[in-house]
Amino acid sequence: MKFTYFNPTKLIFGEGTLSQLGTEVRALGKKALLVTGGGSIKRSGTFRKAVASLEQAGVSWAECSGVEPNPRLSTVNRGAGIAKEEGCDVVVALGGGSTMDAAKVMAAAVFYDGDPWDMMIHVRENRHEPQRALPIVTVPTLAATGSEMNGGAVITDEKTTVKSFVIAGCLYPRVALVDPELAMSVPADQTAYGICDLITHVTESYFNGVDGTPLQDRVAVGVILTAMEWGSKAVENGQNVEARAQVQWASTVALMGLVQAGSYAPFPVHLIEHSLSAHHDIAHGAGLSIVSPAWMRFAARSRPERFAQFAHRIFGIPFQKDNATEAAAEGIGRFETFLRSIGCPTRLSEVGIGEDLLERYAKDSLLIASDEQGRLPGRPPMSASDIVETLRTVL
Repeated sequence: MKFTYFNPTKLIFGEGTLSQLGTEVRALGKKALLVTGGGSIKRSGTFRKAVASLEQAGVSWAECSGVEPNPRLSTVNRGAGIAKEEGCDVVVALGGGSTMDAAKVMAAAVFYDGDPWDMMIHVRENRHEPQRALPIVTVPTLAATGSEMNGGAVITDEKTTVKSFVIAGCLYPRVALVDPELAMSVPADQTAYGICDLITHVTESYFNGVDGTPLQDRVAVGVILTAMEWGSKAVENGQNVEARAQVQWASTVALMGLVQAGSYAPFPVHLIEHSLSAHHDIAHGAGLSIVSPAWMRFAARSRPERFAQFAHRIFGIPFQKDNATEAAAEGIGRFETFLRSIGCPTRLSEVGIGEDLLERYAKDSLLIASDEQGRLPGRPPMSASDIVETLRTVL
């Protein structure tokens, strides 16, 4: 096992921490670009509290509102333009994962005169890897992506319906203010989708990473068990602040890099889902809840013992080498049942997707990442036909 772990983000976690926003931002700049999504943060009062904290600290601000659930390239360009015109020297993301992702790329686009799409990981020629960005402060209002404490961002080019991502050191937030109270107004369905999202972050590395990472594997199991136990409570009662806190912390731990350290894991489930949500604008977590069990069944055919281990650690299902296939299947089935129990879809038809574009989804997934044989990286790698057939099982 050999790796370098890097995470420079200062994390301030707990109820009421939103009140510290102004003080933290003032240490980084004088005028903030406040990046927001829809109207929910204004209806809940979160926006008003955030602005009050900024103004009390003497920080002026400009707003870029209306970031979409799957943030668009045009919105990134709009936000970067506002930051330049208004002379903003710090970016504050107030919202869910999409808002945080868009804010990160806006912060880097301020220093780049070209198309921000040039920064995306799939660009093969003349890619612009961002080296500089305005200081970023994240304030998540939903437990899902873990974007508050990592250097990654996912963006959709709405003109080509391609969804890609960028990872860079300059995109790490300087500060993450994680206040579980801000998630209390999130509806049950979005809460459930976030739970699936955070779980998938660790199952990707658990199943696709290299061997020999037992500590990371057990941290992943802890994240999954915590998300399942407390996530069910958060879905049942959104006002349960303890449940919100435990799920929020699980979300942050899931993608702050600790679980993935040394695993070198690709994320095939995410890449397949990105192709779905790029075309249909469905919630990312809802797409993952459909793709993940389907992918597990595909991958378990070649590595039944690993999936049987998952079934044992998560659900207590016993297994021996001679019945690993059966134990793996039972564990995947129970995981899918859990997703249904909290209100997640597990079939494409539930989100209005049919079979017309299955080949296109496969093509788009492979556009973002492929190995020397043209397959989607993972354990095992997937050909275009593998992706199509896997999706066909959940029509």
